Amino acid sequence: MSGLLQQIDDPADTRQLTIAELNELCFEIREEILRVMAANGGHLASSLGTVELTVALHYLFDTPRDRLVWDTGHQAYAHKILTGRRDRFSTIRQEGGLSGFLLRSESPYDAFGAGHASTSISAALGMAIARDRQGENHRVVAIVGDGAMTGGLCYEALNNAGNVKSDLLVILNDNKMSISKTTGALASTFNKIVTRPFYNEHHRKIVEIIKRLPAGESMRRFGHRLEESVKAMILPGVFFEELGFRYLGPIDGHDLDLLIPMLKRVRELRGPILLHVITIKGKGRTYSEADPIRWYSPPAPNFDLETGAIPPKKPSPPSYSVVFAETLIELARKDPRIVAVTAAMLEGTALVRFEKVFPERTLDVGIAEEHAVIAAAGMACDGLRPFVCIYSTFLQRSIDSLIHDVALQNLPVVFALDRAGLVGADGPTHHGVFDLTYLRMIPGMVVMAPKDAMELRRMI
Repeated sequence: MSGLLQQIDDPADTRQLTIAELNELCFEIREEILRVMAANGGHLASSLGTVELTVALHYLFDTPRDRLVWDTGHQAYAHKILTGRRDRFSTIRQEGGLSGFLLRSESPYDAFGAGHASTSISAALGMAIARDRQGENHRVVAIVGDGAMTGGLCYEALNNAGNVKSDLLVILNDNKMSISKTTGALASTFNKIVTRPFYNEHHRKIVEIIKRLPAGESMRRFGHRLEESVKAMILPGVFFEELGFRYLGPIDGHDLDLLIPMLKRVRELRGPILLHVITIKGKGRTYSEADPIRWYSPPAPNFDLETGAIPPKKPSPPSYSVVFAETLIELARKDPRIVAVTAAMLEGTALVRFEKVFPERTLDVGIAEEHAVIAAAGMACDGLRPFVCIYSTFLQRSIDSLIHDVALQNLPVVFALDRAGLVGADGPTHHGVFDLTYLRMIPGMVVMAPKDAMELRRMI
């Protein structure tokens, strides 16, 4: 490690740098993430895509007094490096080292710990409410996206936040793995207008003046309709505005010359704000940019940093996930009722194999485990035989659905819980250690745990 990064011990150090120096710092952070991920493994592509955004946020906000709430934490490796953990970053996901996710006990800069997705907006809204109740004035920012917006919890939180109307900034990190909209000169121009102090200060005053004029209310309604029509033509954010947020963006999340002035203006706005930032997952290497799913986590240690070349693997037996998927394919060839359901885990549960053979019988619902279970119950009601394939730790989100929607109706749904037991480097948020306890209490639920691959096949 060399250069500017060695001089950064906490975010305040970044505030002494020029924009050119911040760009150099981003390059050095990205190289450090790549170097450590090649040795340790971890969540590579997501964190590569948020380097500039992370630097800009810490540069402009008074952290940790201002709260940055990262969704999941797999996009927050640059955040760890900037917040006093640079010297220990090489220990990430190692015994006794840094957590692979955010952890309140690890750093005061980790405002909210999370290993599961879609929690950031809810947590940030809670912090904003606590701030307001206690008469404080710091800022609260939620950084969401990277697939988390496929989870219904995000929309529950947005709906509530728009009603509460506390000062809250939600940054939608759009890397085409969730919502994707193109940037454009017209949208950029519009945003420069609506974020300037003149617009925000005088917009309300102009509305009040129009109301006092003869036929003022009808003029106000006409003006509002005209404003909304213009926004609908040039912005993708009408949905968020209907929920009570002021929508701004999209903006290039890798261009500090655009990002820093925008965040500086947004920082002074009041009420619920949503800033739409476009980033490239896997930014910094052509191989990770071209295949961000594969490089979400490095497919093997000691890969070549420049080319992404993977060292040859030693032959090994197929994983339980692969055995499960291949067995399910065999059964599905014989039984047309069989369908496979997962919650954003096609690769992790090896269901990509099933999908290649039976694409029309594979349903990936996104990060929405409760919906996956209830949808499977509906399928079972009308004659299908769904196999719900979810990581053990993520099925915890669906305990009510397991009881209320499947067990109490005695529906034939099979749950295949991948990653059961202690899972190592991902830590406590991902250990599958509760399923045996809560599943055994559910009436009618048969719980099986195979000792080997052959027993797994027989169970399926």
